[in-house]
Amino acid sequence: MFTEYPIIHTNIWDAFWAVPVVLVIVLAAKWLFGVKSSWLSTVATIVALIISIFISHRGNLPAGIFMGFFYSGAAIGVLYSVKQSYLAYRAN
Repeated sequence: MFTEYPIIHTNIWDAFWAVPVVLVIVLAAKWLFGVKSSWLSTVATIVALIISIFISHRGNLPAGIFMGFFYSGAAIGVLYSVKQSYLAYRAN
């Protein structure tokens, strides 16, 4: 079944809407539902996989899983880099 590398047809617009949607949902989970910071990357991964598998890459499971991890990594990277930049700014 998975003996070949998957062909992933994606475009830049997937990342332009998927990453901000994941980021907004993660921030909403943190602020509205009180999700601890240690669980934010898990929430981002679950949300990104759902978006990628069922919306962006419907019908292509390997591509959906592959790109879902990229979407969650990008969203969490933005979140943590902004947090660290803010903390570094406040330290000065």
